[in-house]
Amino acid sequence: MTDTAVNNKRIAKNTLMLYFRMLCLLVISLFTSRLVLQALGVEDYGIYNVVGGVVAMFSFLNSAMASATQRFLNFDLAKNDDEALNATFSTAVEIHFVIAAIVVLLSETVGIWFLNNKMIIPAERMSAAVFVLQCSIVTMGINIISVPYNAAIIAHEKMKAFAYISLVEAALKLLVVAILYYLPFDKLKVYAFLILIISLTIRFLYTTYSHKNFKETHFKFVFDFDRIRRMGGFASWNLIGNLALVGLTQGLNMLLNVFFGPVVNAARGVAVQVQNAVQQFATNFQTAINPQITKSYAIGDLTYMHSLICRGCKFSFFMVFLLSLPIIIMVDQALVLWLKTPPDYAAVFLQIILVNSMVDCLSNPLNNAVSASGVIRNFQLTNGLFMLLVVPIAYFALKLDANPVWVFVAQLIMTSIAHFLKLLFAKKRVGLSVAIFAKNVYLPVISVALISPILPVVFYRTVEHTILNFFLTGCLCLAAVALTVYIMGLQSNERKVINRKLCNIINRIKS
Repeated sequence: MTDTAVNNKRIAKNTLMLYFRMLCLLVISLFTSRLVLQALGVEDYGIYNVVGGVVAMFSFLNSAMASATQRFLNFDLAKNDDEALNATFSTAVEIHFVIAAIVVLLSETVGIWFLNNKMIIPAERMSAAVFVLQCSIVTMGINIISVPYNAAIIAHEKMKAFAYISLVEAALKLLVVAILYYLPFDKLKVYAFLILIISLTIRFLYTTYSHKNFKETHFKFVFDFDRIRRMGGFASWNLIGNLALVGLTQGLNMLLNVFFGPVVNAARGVAVQVQNAVQQFATNFQTAINPQITKSYAIGDLTYMHSLICRGCKFSFFMVFLLSLPIIIMVDQALVLWLKTPPDYAAVFLQIILVNSMVDCLSNPLNNAVSASGVIRNFQLTNGLFMLLVVPIAYFALKLDANPVWVFVAQLIMTSIAHFLKLLFAKKRVGLSVAIFAKNVYLPVISVALISPILPVVFYRTVEHTILNFFLTGCLCLAAVALTVYIMGLQSNERKVINRKLCNIINRIKS
């Protein structure tokens, strides 16, 4: 079997394992979200989301270094250099301890000041908000320290570990929600504290697994200035992009709080919860394919790398679109069935956020391709600074018209423009042809997006909105997308692979 065939088989196996994880997490997280909203109430649910976001604002330091850690571990692993691999891991651990200390310091100073002076929190809930902030600070510190261990698991493409440990995490969160209904204490404080305990447990599991399976994860103190300089330089430019990400997420969340209070934060929290669940379809596939993109660049196989980028973008879109279409069409009925009484604005927020996710998933393999090249300064400066404009644009839009929807419209517009900038950088850094990308990605994606919704939309608008018709519309959406993807979204060789797999399944059933 050729190396390409082996790599494709590994990607498929890892993707299936991650989808098993995702499907379980999807059911548990959506069920848990409903119970948490009911247990905490709309106001406390909004407080938890926005106060936790104060700490997350400082996570851009960690996110920048996490990308650098993943890139250098993938690169050293492809070169089969065990000594360099251990040095990279140990250096990453040292740097992440420093980052954790900085984030804790910023959160305990700037974060507390922002909470007390700028955020709209009811006076009677301020003590609970402060407690949530402290728990969030410790939780963030724990998660930062865990990054090198998670990166090692991804670099070795051992996705089974993610599947099992994530299922343990989801089960523990479900247990936490059950506990909320019975403990006679402040439910918001109890929830924040128990989430902290779960973070400690999960970090222990990841660390233990890494120590047992990857010899390079046995930490040794090193001070390799050149390695620190290279990893730090890579991370410093990633910092710009991650600052933009903070602006797009927590910055916009704070903006909504300042203008509208925690109830609108609750609506955004609901929408983002669904978005995260849907995006897992694309994230799982990209997690499986990203190490191969970096490794193929490391060994100079750009042809295979370009095919991975195009497949990654196209199939990521199809996965997100498959789940998003029925939600967008039936958003009001879906939210009522899920939450009974969803917060105001949750429906329109969710529709726009899901469209934004479709655009964004077309960009993630491009991000990874440019990162693999190691030359990211201009890429991060251009895209990061460009995306940071979303916050001031949203601010002025709210000043002119106090409608929170404008926040998400501004985000969608800027995300779309940023995607094309990323494509141009991928062309420059790794030689990706724009014409080939348009043929292999844009053409099938646009065809599927325009054709597949027609029948489901017509059906849903002409029938009574009963539970039965809700499920019939959902099934019609899935069937329409699947059929359109098969006919218009796949290349002939991709259809042959699917036909062969289906034949194998049918033969197994018959036998």
